[in-house]
Amino acid sequence: MKTINNLFLIVAMFLVTSVAFSQGTITGKVVDSETGPLPGASVVVKGTTNGASTDFDGKFRLNVKSATGTIEVSYVGFGTKTVTFNVTSGTKDIGTITLVSNNSLDEVVIVGIVDIAKERETPVAVSTIRAEEIVERLGNQELPELLNATPSVYATKSGGGFGDSRINIRGFDQRNTAVLVNGVPVNDMENGAVYWSNWTGLADVASAIQIQRGLGSSKLAISSVGGTLNIVTKTTERNEGGFVGTTLGNDNYLKTIASYSTGRMESGFAFTGLFSRTAGDGYINGTAFEGYNYFLGFGWTDENRKHDIQFTATGAPQVHNQRTTSFFNAATIAQYQQFGDKYNFNHGTLNGEEFNWRRNFYHKPVLSLNWDWNISDDTKLSTVGYASFGRGGGTGDIGRLPGFNFANSDLYRSPTNGEVQWDKIVQYNSGQLTTFPNGETLQRNDQENGLFINDSRDNGISRRASINSHNWFGLLANLNTRINDNLTLDVGFDARSYKGFHYRRLDNLLGADAYRDDSDVNNPDRVLTNTYASDFGSILNVFKDIDDEDKINYYNIGYVRWLGLFGQLEYKKDAISAFVQFSGSNQGFSREDLFRETVAAGQRTDWENILGGTVKGGLNYNIDENHNVFANAGYYTKQPSFDAVYLSNTNTLNDDYRNEKVFGAELGYGYKSEKLNVSVNLYRTSWTDRYSSISSRFDVNNTPTDSSDDEQGTTSLQGLEQIHMGAELEFTYKPVHMLTFRGMASFGNWEYGGNVAGPAFDQNNTVIGENKLFLDGVKVGNAAQTTMRLAAIVEPVERLKFDIAWYRADNLYADINAEDFDEVDHQGSLQLPAYTLFEGGMSYKWLVGKEKENNIFFRINVNNLFNTTYLAESQTNIFANPGDNTYDGIDTANKAFFGFGRTWNFSLRYTF
Repeated sequence: MKTINNLFLIVAMFLVTSVAFSQGTITGKVVDSETGPLPGASVVVKGTTNGASTDFDGKFRLNVKSATGTIEVSYVGFGTKTVTFNVTSGTKDIGTITLVSNNSLDEVVIVGIVDIAKERETPVAVSTIRAEEIVERLGNQELPELLNATPSVYATKSGGGFGDSRINIRGFDQRNTAVLVNGVPVNDMENGAVYWSNWTGLADVASAIQIQRGLGSSKLAISSVGGTLNIVTKTTERNEGGFVGTTLGNDNYLKTIASYSTGRMESGFAFTGLFSRTAGDGYINGTAFEGYNYFLGFGWTDENRKHDIQFTATGAPQVHNQRTTSFFNAATIAQYQQFGDKYNFNHGTLNGEEFNWRRNFYHKPVLSLNWDWNISDDTKLSTVGYASFGRGGGTGDIGRLPGFNFANSDLYRSPTNGEVQWDKIVQYNSGQLTTFPNGETLQRNDQENGLFINDSRDNGISRRASINSHNWFGLLANLNTRINDNLTLDVGFDARSYKGFHYRRLDNLLGADAYRDDSDVNNPDRVLTNTYASDFGSILNVFKDIDDEDKINYYNIGYVRWLGLFGQLEYKKDAISAFVQFSGSNQGFSREDLFRETVAAGQRTDWENILGGTVKGGLNYNIDENHNVFANAGYYTKQPSFDAVYLSNTNTLNDDYRNEKVFGAELGYGYKSEKLNVSVNLYRTSWTDRYSSISSRFDVNNTPTDSSDDEQGTTSLQGLEQIHMGAELEFTYKPVHMLTFRGMASFGNWEYGGNVAGPAFDQNNTVIGENKLFLDGVKVGNAAQTTMRLAAIVEPVERLKFDIAWYRADNLYADINAEDFDEVDHQGSLQLPAYTLFEGGMSYKWLVGKEKENNIFFRINVNNLFNTTYLAESQTNIFANPGDNTYDGIDTANKAFFGFGRTWNFSLRYTF
């Protein structure tokens, strides 16, 4: 066989040499059948690695070594198309190539390890948002909000600050949804969380976003309960050119952005750079923000395209004020009714400038090195090594005034607008006679050696910052080999190492002279005067040493290591495609507590290693050119989160930790024609042995009628079960060339199964009893179980587009609170009112330049077109009784968030 291969190579080289005189260049344009040019489409000579990418106007230029041949044209979310060419010499324009959207990520050439589902082939439920739609719809929205256009997704702005949005898929929050950027997992390794403020720049560099609901097709040894969110970014494989743009919006929103790419040069090198700045006052009162985004890509491809190496560096440093999402520090509906929907419980002014309890500041640069090696026509090795250095945290309150704490006191809030009177707090902390807004006069008299010293109890209030920084390193590899015409095998590994630093530091003493901290058993009763600003200066240098910072309240380090092995066997023949996947993983946890544990006793735990794994498979059958059906099923055994292994933020090992078990099954049907594409899915997911720690009150002395002796603490729940079932519909209908309809509907039934009990801990982490929660049949909250959307896009003339969309959310329940389910006869989950929203937009692309090769793009969006007032979520579960004040049937004592009213944005972009 080797001799034959060598002979074939010699003959091929001879043939190439003999036709050298006929080498030429082909040009053309790739467009979407619905919306126009497709930037970044892949154009490859069939059977070779010789290819190019289209520019922003969909144009490409490709040097070919044969007079005749076939090219394959593909793009994210479209079916692949083959086109023949014939060029004897010089340059040949083969005209416009039109691709048809298939609403999935098809076979597009992407550097790195990216698992993409393919229409009528990969048997999973999938939706795709392409780059053009991201650019058009995003404006001053956040990336998760765009996903509300897909079934079983519920995304809100939550607290309302810049980057504070959250997302649920099929009722599971983002801690249980795998988020991948170019195939690299980005969920926090301690708790699975994704903080979108760290990823605000992804929308600027995304080529496409694919949502794989349910099991997904990711080959990594990760277990995504709700689904997988694949974000595919730009690469350096682009033609030369760039763009500059700006976006204006409500509340002084201003974004500026610029990008440039060299394209692949003769040396094989390429460079892409992008930089943007975003700032504004924020829609919610007191949520001013400023953020930056940078993306640098360096690439090299050898002449034969056997090796492709890409280095990227991206980050989005930002600082923004917040409206808290904490249960204890949140406003009630009654307060919103009094002070307006934009009311911020934390907001006020200090010395005439905006000041807020809650401020988030973070910088998480990510560096990655990708290497794709085409070993042979049948075998390819893809590897990526990456590193992330997260630095920053969020501010909040610590301490209290005599008899009053921040969460429940109106002592220092203005009765007219509800704003915190920071100047009054500074007066009191510094010992001045202070008359508070409620008329009460107080003066501090606890000086020690001439100093007013705050602490965490009754002596003054300070603003502290909770720091959550990390160092994260990883290496991924995937070997793909074609065994025969029908079978393909993938094997690989996923190795990660994580070290997270968690502590608090003083941000602002608010008029006091010092702060006393007695939480470090190795250095008790410290009096500290150093404060550290929570601004850009504190996050730009991610390699800054933290050892010299004065720490308060707690200081611990979490260590996590992960090794996963995975394999997939894929079968394709005629109308049938199927896959089966196996993965195994070992996740190790270790914890170091430098405050609560003495040096002598030992501050670092041993490694606790836990095995997990997945098995899943599926089959797709193409009935004919129009119809297909698929089914999949899978079982995960998922390692518990860090706080389930070490209880109550201590080094105490949970003797009863257990892996969470997830079983999912799905059926799907698809229909595809020239004018209509439809997909329907039915699913059921069972999630057992879930762990959760919930804030609660405990009746220590068993006196149900007397709450004065109740203690506030946490309840550790182990053995929770959730059962999520539902149906999903998604379609695109294009009755005529100028009109397109896109719609979706999802209907879910998400409930807790069975009751659960767990130990109750007080604020000193002492077990004070056991709480039993009666959760059987309780609805899962925090996400609408029924969602619908219908959009109409009209293009009366080429490049002029109008669109309007209708969206409805129903069967939305409040988040559960342990106190509400400790009796058998509880009232269940509080259902919030359904709501309906409209959004609209208009865009136009104006071709400019001598040969119309450049363009100026205009876009305007209006969200919540009719300024509808609605409740987006509730953190409490309080039912109204006769005589209670209500809003749309909901007790106004509930701590909830209203959704945003009408917002707008206008974008202008010049592409060259």
